[in-house]
Amino acid sequence: MKKLLDRPQDTVRDMLLGLAGLNPGLRVLADEDVAIAAVPDRPEDRPVALISGGGSGHEPAHAGYVGAGMLSA
Repeated sequence: MKKLLDRPQDTVRDMLLGLAGLNPGLRVLADEDVAIAAVPDRPEDRPVALISGGGSGHEPAHAGYVGAGMLSA
């Protein structure tokens, strides 16, 4: 093994995709490094969104808090 990270610029996205692969209730936006909770199809079944943002260099710190009863994104 020569490298721990294949491409440093893809590290956050790779981590988010791995987290989403382990958690079926989590989605990653196609064009952004953003994790979101899967929501019901019917608008009346959707909860109020609760969103958190991290400072530069802290991503994907809050991705582990996205899910049912926690953050929406």
